[in-house]
Amino acid sequence: MADVLEMDPFSEAWFIFCNRGRDKIKILFWDTNGFWLYYHRLEKGRFKWPKPNASGHVAISRQQLQWLLSGLNLEHPKAHQPLYGLEV
Repeated sequence: MADVLEMDPFSEAWFIFCNRGRDKIKILFWDTNGFWLYYHRLEKGRFKWPKPNASGHVAISRQQLQWLLSGLNLEHPKAHQPLYGLEV
């Protein structure tokens, strides 16, 4: 897997895969002494899968993963953008 993905499968990254029909997702990640595999299949509808970059990868935040699993587009126009550097 490391050769194909060009990433370390034992890192803290979660590897998320979607089938061609976009109705099934597998999430794979390493947890100290073994891999976890989550599998999610939709009865109706499709996941709003993002377009990969030139290397074929997509980096998403935890919030974006929740959006994806909830059927939302990752570029959700109504989502609030984080604010930084504010003072009270």
